[in-house]
Amino acid sequence: MSELPGTAEQGREGTAADEEVARLAARLDEAALAGRTVPRLTDAVRLDVPAAYRVQRALVERRLARGERLAGVKMGFTSRAKMAQMGVDDVIYGLLTDAMAVEDGGTLDVSALAHPRIEPEVAFLIGTPPGGGPSSPLSPADVERALAGVAVAWEVLDSRYDGFSFTLPDVVADNASAAAFGVGRWLPADGLDPRTLGMVLELDGRTAAVGSSAAVLGDPVRSLIAAARLAEEAGTPLLPGQVVLAGAATAAVALPPGTHARVTAAGLGRVEVTAR
Repeated sequence: MSELPGTAEQGREGTAADEEVARLAARLDEAALAGRTVPRLTDAVRLDVPAAYRVQRALVERRLARGERLAGVKMGFTSRAKMAQMGVDDVIYGLLTDAMAVEDGGTLDVSALAHPRIEPEVAFLIGTPPGGGPSSPLSPADVERALAGVAVAWEVLDSRYDGFSFTLPDVVADNASAAAFGVGRWLPADGLDPRTLGMVLELDGRTAAVGSSAAVLGDPVRSLIAAARLAEEAGTPLLPGQVVLAGAATAAVALPPGTHARVTAAGLGRVEVTAR
């Protein structure tokens, strides 16, 4: 298990590093609960990506301790342009909980969010555990057999950092900026080509962004395969009933209070939410 570089007394069986992980997770969690931002973790601590995932897990564990349940996985940096911008060659992931889910047509309280931004997504519903990992890579056919459905979706991002400014380890530690999500009606995946879905994000009836599911690694199924791989490697394999948000089809758009948002995807229908 990776340690936090630069942490004092790492030789004591990782105790000091574990304490640092808990401290950083608490800082992010308390900021989210209070609706405030904090400086980037990397401004004060040398943090690598494996250690950032440990902070992420500790952050989510705090939510689970308050009674939330794991609901799935969200993928990030699924755009080749975003990968290049951040200097990475792999996607990142965050964990979803049931408290982040909003019913179709429901409302989302954004008053406690620092930088709420919404983006259109394709969501997958897990039917059977897909497995996957370094020793047993999945094929598209493997993951498609594991699916119980596919739906149009939205995700609201909210970075806990001042000025929406972060490095790669910062955003990983911050649970990949996950804040909320909603999905439309689940449809059978059979016969649907998820690579070519035109997607539109509307705010208050006006078009805010237009894109294609092809923006997600060229095929959202590739993102699903990566989600299964990363979840398995992290010891939190995808389970029946969980949701995978494959990644954004467009750039994220600011979502101020009072805004009604609708995401439409050709062949999948639409999903709506109102910010308050």
